[in-house]
Amino acid sequence: MSAIEDHPQRYALVNELHARPAPRINAPGTAVFIALKPKANAAKRPRDKDRAHLLALLDRHGAGHPAPDATHFSADLGRHNLKWESHTEFVTYTAFEEGPAERPFDPRAFDVFPESWLGQAQGTRLSSIIFQFEILPDDLSSVDDKLKEWFVNESLAASWVLDGAAIIASDFRIDRAGHIRMAAFVRPETGGRRIGRILQRLCEIETYKTISMLGLMQARAMSLQMGALDEELSKMTRAMIEPESRSEETLEALLRISSELENMMVESSFRFGATGAYEALVNQRIEVLREDRFLGRQTLREFMTRRYDPAMRTVKSAEARLAKMAERAMRAGQLLGTRVDVERSAQNQDLLASMDKRADMQLRLQNTVEGLSVVAISYYAVNLASYIAMPVMEPLGLSRTVAMAVLAPLVVLGVWKMLRRIRARFD
Repeated sequence: MSAIEDHPQRYALVNELHARPAPRINAPGTAVFIALKPKANAAKRPRDKDRAHLLALLDRHGAGHPAPDATHFSADLGRHNLKWESHTEFVTYTAFEEGPAERPFDPRAFDVFPESWLGQAQGTRLSSIIFQFEILPDDLSSVDDKLKEWFVNESLAASWVLDGAAIIASDFRIDRAGHIRMAAFVRPETGGRRIGRILQRLCEIETYKTISMLGLMQARAMSLQMGALDEELSKMTRAMIEPESRSEETLEALLRISSELENMMVESSFRFGATGAYEALVNQRIEVLREDRFLGRQTLREFMTRRYDPAMRTVKSAEARLAKMAERAMRAGQLLGTRVDVERSAQNQDLLASMDKRADMQLRLQNTVEGLSVVAISYYAVNLASYIAMPVMEPLGLSRTVAMAVLAPLVVLGVWKMLRRIRARFD
């Protein structure tokens, strides 16, 4: 086959489908998981600091380093196997070791992550989990006894998963050591990869659930401001129909409200959008577990329906409310703009009427001035004409008075015609 040029991203596109493979875990065993996220601007965090933090842990154990642009990495840390993943807003570390634990959910299992090393992280702890993997006994009542001992019964969710391959359980509460407890009882014939997928799915469910709840916190923080703006917007809408209201002041206040709503939408758009995406991931990860009920206990799906879904509906409600308020403000602005245009049109009509009135007055004044101008010009013209005509009038025995009386009508008529001709030329 002749050489053909590959698309520049062909291998990256194919490898993306195989990114973040599930670890291989054998039961019995223990796993610890931690997710780290910066307090703000997590999506824009410097990824080189994440890598430097990982390398500091690897160097403590003399382990190899990942590729410079790697987003996931696995390594052996003595008794533990480590799996590291870099996500959009957070990084996760999972360490697991084989063999039965000295005591269930021992906080010392987190010693694989030294406190001094954790203190150097650029993020804060988003979630931390201790897993307990055990072989499923023949007597299921012993499993139920352990669940009652390990978890808070009121919020415990337990179910068969993956067509009866294992029983998973968690109460999704933070214990005294600051960790979420999760347990899995797997059948002896269950392979390490399948156990690893169970671990990975449960980690993803807890992490995505937790980070999606940040949208609920933001929705609650915005609720008071949204309530105040909603009330103010309603008052302005009612004030628009009052004839004594001043449109200019109302328009300025409405522009301020619209600006605040737009800023709130910009600030919350990423968080609300991310919450929707994480919620979909939580539901998808639960779906692939293929749950069946265990001894009448609630499943993860039922737990999420009762506890998690209402929070997500609150976020969606806040997002929809904010969008509707922005639409209301926009419609109110359009109506108020129309009102301002009508008022300005009425003002323009009044102005034109006033201008017409002034023009009519000016015309009348002009006619009056023209009449006075005819008189004034005629007066001087008659006197001038009399001086010119006297040499002719005196031999005829006519006095100056008679001469002016004869000339006055003629001069006035001539002046009037001259002014009319001048006016007609300029008109």
